[in-house]
Amino acid sequence: MANDRRKTGGGTADGPSANTMWGGRFAGGPAAIMQEINASIGFDKRLAPQDIAGSKAHARMLAEVGLLTREDARTIVAGLDTIASEVAAGRFKWSVALEDVHMNIEARLKELIGEPAGRLHTARSRNDQVATDFKLWVRDQIDDIDRALAGLQAGLADKALAHAGVVMPGFTHLQTAQPVTFGHHLLAYVEMLARDRGRFADARTRLNECPLGAAALAGTSFPIDRHRTAGELGFDRPTANSLDSVADRDFALEALAAATITAMHLSRLAEEIVLWLSAGFGFIRLSDRFTTGSSMMPQKRNPDAAELIRAKTGRISSAFHTLILVMKGLPLTYSKDMQEDKEATFDAFDSLALVVAAMTGMVNDMEPEPETMRRAAMGGYATATDMADWLVQAAGVPFREAHHITGRAVALAESRKISLDELSEDDMRRLDPRLTGAVKAVLSVAASVASRKSHGGTAPQNVRKMARAWIKRLAKADGPG
Repeated sequence: MANDRRKTGGGTADGPSANTMWGGRFAGGPAAIMQEINASIGFDKRLAPQDIAGSKAHARMLAEVGLLTREDARTIVAGLDTIASEVAAGRFKWSVALEDVHMNIEARLKELIGEPAGRLHTARSRNDQVATDFKLWVRDQIDDIDRALAGLQAGLADKALAHAGVVMPGFTHLQTAQPVTFGHHLLAYVEMLARDRGRFADARTRLNECPLGAAALAGTSFPIDRHRTAGELGFDRPTANSLDSVADRDFALEALAAATITAMHLSRLAEEIVLWLSAGFGFIRLSDRFTTGSSMMPQKRNPDAAELIRAKTGRISSAFHTLILVMKGLPLTYSKDMQEDKEATFDAFDSLALVVAAMTGMVNDMEPEPETMRRAAMGGYATATDMADWLVQAAGVPFREAHHITGRAVALAESRKISLDELSEDDMRRLDPRLTGAVKAVLSVAASVASRKSHGGTAPQNVRKMARAWIKRLAKADGPG
């Protein structure tokens, strides 16, 4: 395999084509295993669109400042456009012997246009080139993920509005706590995703400085215009320190941290979908589009998409840990270790894009089982807090005392295997004279959720108002929620 790969460069590892990129310093070529570990073209060819965009901007800038003739710049840009077409069509021939995406594109450019191709690398290094390419790629991924998350938020908000009044149990410790509404539960994830989008937006703001022109590490003696290059590539400004420019991978780490938290949020929702779809809950339905069957048990409907979302969270978070461990011991500036920044990052964003798409599909597909949810909400004495609140509001009982009275009421009802609203008025008066039959008006699950009108509460009117606000906001917003 290694020998076959070496031949793709047009010569052997010991021949002149193996070390052309290094100039006259090396008389011989690398050992086969060295070539195998050193080459990154197997994965960094994915940066070809960004590399070509950076090179075009660099060529135009060189012409503007007089380091290239305008004719050479036009020739270079036209050649790069040809290469971009070849890459997009899958016709570009990648060579392992040329190590990376930069040298592959430069070699092909020389084949296409000849001598002017050699002038393109004036005032830049592969160090600032790859930092620029990688920033551009991460920025593109952030923009794509932001749009996808906005779509998921919209799906959740639509579903929340449609089911704003569907009562379900709210849980703490996975024990029935208080009744809530299905719409309110879904809107909780809309809020989480808004924070996720905010984290990505923050990361994007910080990364949006252009490293190109920092050269290998010290800047350049050529009179280049880094502000022009930065502007053409959509950056806010050039980076301020040449050492930091080529040594920095914070932009990828921040994006991966945001991706990890996003994946964690989606994993939590995935876990709830798994629970809700199980026979023990039966809270929702998913169609055949997002479930699978069993090869042995014909009755099974498995939530495989949700389970895989849970699992991919580990894969995404591991990318962050991989990169931070790569970077933790590196002195300034560039070290070859940093070649290991891309594969894990590529994989993490591929996985996150898939996870968001799958979750969006499931959210749009799922439908609640309102009666099953309502019955579950009635269990576990979920309206006990409403009894305590009534004692406070109607009878002026201090909350701690009301809590103890209600606890005794729950114990009595539990001993008789009845609900709180099935206790007789005599039972209630014996528990405490201030506890009258009027309390029964607040003990239904519908009354409980309707009473939670405080800002951010689960009352259906709150949910409808908030869902509509999110739908309107998402329909017109260009940026994070």
